[in-house]
Amino acid sequence: MKDERNSQFRDAHSDRSTAEQVPDTPQTRAPAYRLAFNDPDFMCRDELRPVRLQLELLKPEMIQNERGIKSTVVLFGGARIPDPEHKETARTKTLAELSHYYDEARKFARMMTEKSMQSYGQEFVVATGGGPGVMEAGNRGAADAGGNSIGLNIVLPFEQAPNEYVTPGLCFNFHYFAIRKMHFLMRAKAICVFPGGFGTLDELFEALTLIQTARMTPVPFLLFGEKFWRSIINWEALSEAGTISAEDLELFRFVETADEAVGIIDGWYNDETC
Repeated sequence: MKDERNSQFRDAHSDRSTAEQVPDTPQTRAPAYRLAFNDPDFMCRDELRPVRLQLELLKPEMIQNERGIKSTVVLFGGARIPDPEHKETARTKTLAELSHYYDEARKFARMMTEKSMQSYGQEFVVATGGGPGVMEAGNRGAADAGGNSIGLNIVLPFEQAPNEYVTPGLCFNFHYFAIRKMHFLMRAKAICVFPGGFGTLDELFEALTLIQTARMTPVPFLLFGEKFWRSIINWEALSEAGTISAEDLELFRFVETADEAVGIIDGWYNDETC
């Protein structure tokens, strides 16, 4: 997008095009001659890491601003949880049993997207990691409602690739986990966590820590599947040991269904406006 404030200067697009048409000589073939911003090898140097971090922060932020997205509802959850229609392909019996959370994530995302569309798709836009499993269910539910959804993908050697339901213009790709997690939370007005693995746990605890330490405004924080979460984390033991306060256990709530989750979110924000 051209910045009209600087229209008296030649823009970068024009110079990039001109530079590609210069005569082929030993000087112009040398990497040193490339425009710095149009030189992938230069941009990938270790010394340019601060610039790459800034670019990953800026690009999704600018695009979401241009699309008018003001707030999101975030869905975290496992990439390996299958669609119930294909649960026979699950790696384990437990994954097959957890497959009903795919349907709950899909239904929840559809319901929230229907609400989002009442605000012209600017509030409570569904945001997921953009991959398979629960993430796919979230983006799929938004598509069921005819609305947009965000996918914050990341380059991994396995598993992670954009699912087909993410809105193409809102499908972002990241190199840095830290910047990706910032974007999950920058607009979040609700966080819903479905059963998952290391990645889901990482996202869960980073978000809880930010709220616990008052670095982030409290939002509805919902854990789908009480049995699952209590089986892998002894929440009360943390409180009893004194490593967290008893009040910290009130930062989140367990839910089982999409209807229950939507009701809690509605109640939270209706209470705020009373």
